[in-house]
Amino acid sequence: MKFQWWHGALIVAFVLALLSPLASSSPDGLERVAEDTGFLSAAREGLYELIPDYVMPGVSNEALATIVAGIIGTAFLFGIGYGIAKLLKARGGA
Repeated sequence: MKFQWWHGALIVAFVLALLSPLASSSPDGLERVAEDTGFLSAAREGLYELIPDYVMPGVSNEALATIVAGIIGTAFLFGIGYGIAKLLKARGGA
């Protein structure tokens, strides 16, 4: 199997998941504006959360829990994307 672009993208995604505990804990731009203008309280929760607040059962270290959650999320989304690509290829799509 030869190295393809998505192999590199997957490696980068996993490396970023490993580095996720280094991310800023400050709010992002939209959240900051929502706080400053007072409409943050109007935000709704998602319909579901697979790993709420990156807390993993059985993992007490917060940084490690964040890494594990990132790796699980990356693998999950890759699996979905890969499955869709396989279905499209089987149907004669792109």
